[in-house]
Amino acid sequence: MRALYITHPQVEIDPDVAVPQWGLSSVGRDRAQHFAQRNLLPSSVQIFSSAERKAIELAHIIGAPLGAEIISHSSMDENDRSATGFLAGPHFDEHANQFFAQPDQSVAGWERAVDAQARIVAAIRTAIAFAEPDRSLIFCGHGGVGTLLKCHLGGLPISRSQDQQHLGVAGGGNCFIFDPHAETLESDWMAMESLPASWME
Repeated sequence: MRALYITHPQVEIDPDVAVPQWGLSSVGRDRAQHFAQRNLLPSSVQIFSSAERKAIELAHIIGAPLGAEIISHSSMDENDRSATGFLAGPHFDEHANQFFAQPDQSVAGWERAVDAQARIVAAIRTAIAFAEPDRSLIFCGHGGVGTLLKCHLGGLPISRSQDQQHLGVAGGGNCFIFDPHAETLESDWMAMESLPASWME
């Protein structure tokens, strides 16, 4: 049994809209639809998603060909950055670097990395306990908490060097494979387009 964590691909950035309400851009939607058309997911798959719009949209696109039920919960949401709201370019990178470099501290009111990691790990464990036995699991989420989850699964210290932007494709739409019961990492980040057909083996 394998599980797949997928980050949402490119989004429509709107500084006047709260970040959790951003949806996929046309590029992001096209990438998600192309992934769905590859038929890499078994008909018995269970799909879990964060409660943020972009992740829910991804989940529905990839689950549509299978008629899969989507279970969403805010415990899978991205790290809480509402204290600052949208930050553009270099300003975001500066804060994100500090977020990963100082995981025990809050950066400008952001949720601490250690707390976000504990939250996403607990959310994944809850989903696994809820899931039916022997069904492959898909988790649709975000780059920040996805990296924190990856660090936990790989027994790695929290570090931005493990982020999808360094190992996957810029803009999101990356994934990694893991064993949900052993809680072990089975692959590093890869573009969703690069997921092999044999990923469940």
